[in-house]
Amino acid sequence: MFNNQTILITGGTGSFGQMYTKTLLERYRPARLIIYSRDELKQYEMSQKFNASCMRYFIGDVRDRERLMQAMNGVDYVIHAAAIKQVPAAEYNPMECIKTNIHGAENVIAAAIAHNVKKVIALSTDKAANPINLYGATKLASDKLFVAANNIVGSGRTRFAAVRYGNVIGSRGSVVPFFKQLLADGADSLPITHQDMTRFWITLQQGVDFVLKNFARMQGGEIFVPKIPSVRITDLAAAYGPNKQQHIVGIRPGEKLHEIMCPADDSHHTLEFDDHYVITPSIKFFGRENDFCHNSLNEIGTLVKQGFEYNSGSNPHFLTVDEILAMEAEA
Repeated sequence: MFNNQTILITGGTGSFGQMYTKTLLERYRPARLIIYSRDELKQYEMSQKFNASCMRYFIGDVRDRERLMQAMNGVDYVIHAAAIKQVPAAEYNPMECIKTNIHGAENVIAAAIAHNVKKVIALSTDKAANPINLYGATKLASDKLFVAANNIVGSGRTRFAAVRYGNVIGSRGSVVPFFKQLLADGADSLPITHQDMTRFWITLQQGVDFVLKNFARMQGGEIFVPKIPSVRITDLAAAYGPNKQQHIVGIRPGEKLHEIMCPADDSHHTLEFDDHYVITPSIKFFGRENDFCHNSLNEIGTLVKQGFEYNSGSNPHFLTVDEILAMEAEA
């Protein structure tokens, strides 16, 4: 699919963008691979690691529609990974979060349609389901924008979808690097926000592979959700600091006790496949009908039961302490 194609990654110098770049270069022969981000230092550092002849580094912000229009000229596929992601930072800087996560999404959509891009996948988050924090609310708005873009495009060819998943092992902002740094600094106790807190857990490579596969699956308008395990925050602390005490510090501003990826209120739009769920659009698209129960990979989905909710606290698959460490070793 990506051989001899031009791919653009917004926020491409982040953890996801770098793993996506590594995977694309290993598996495909893209004509051009454009890294679009606003931090020139991170671009310089990334260019020392990834300098294939197809690589292009564009300095720009998703808030800047004119620059996005320039960068997206001739692009076939877009992965929209740029976002303000830190929950407390968003709570304290709400307008900055809105400008990047909502207005930036509008700009990506406009540029993709203007340049007749084939497919766009936007990275979402479990925090966008029944959001209680501003980050989640802006990503829910972004999800709605990307779904509706399939109607805005009219008879054009561009298709838009979103991918929603949970916490990524070892990514920036993850609790794992934080625990490791505390232990390296000699901490004799690890801070726990709440003894009952749970999260969905996925490796960076699993996230990248899921996005890659969904470019083949997507018809346009879907929110794809992988079936992944949950972890308890107490088990995470026990995995990385097995002989350390744990102390409760309280839930941070905007945090949930458990995360949700498929809300019960969307159950009448949610399809279950063997290894993922699809939340289908609640709106009708101009000039086309989609059978989201069947995709181009010949996978068949069925509607979930009314009231079904995919919740990290009630997930049937929880990782043990040993499995947490094994999963990181494979990451």
